[in-house]
Amino acid sequence: MKSRIIIGNDHGGYEAKLEIVRHLQERAIAVTNIGSDSTEIVRYPHYARQVCQAVLRGECDGGILICSTGIGMSIAANKFKGIRASVCTSHFMGKMSRQHNDSNVLCLGGKVTGAFELLDIVDAWIENDYIGGRHQISLDLIRDIESENMK
Repeated sequence: MKSRIIIGNDHGGYEAKLEIVRHLQERAIAVTNIGSDSTEIVRYPHYARQVCQAVLRGECDGGILICSTGIGMSIAANKFKGIRASVCTSHFMGKMSRQHNDSNVLCLGGKVTGAFELLDIVDAWIENDYIGGRHQISLDLIRDIESENMK
């Protein structure tokens, strides 16, 4: 289970971020909030960069990124070698992204997923660990692709 999370958001994820931070703190999970603190328009890649760099430096156990759909954040996050960012829209996706894909950044859509579902996805993601086994073959192949195509 993850105990230290860094969270970033743009304007589209601001309200969802407030709910998620409150929820994580109630679960005694340390949260570092580097996201936007308003609904004023900002650019999501700035927040994706900060969260991914913190994850790669080992400053936290994982990152959560929130924009309107989660898609933009995941595109930006997956540009970082070693980041496995997953857009999740259900409990099952949150669980599988950890167990099978060793996701280290969760991307959520604050405008397309309800508050209850968002918290359920977050819980599934933080409560599950990578199970390895046959899934390691795929992760190794992904690392090969990264080595060939990323600096």
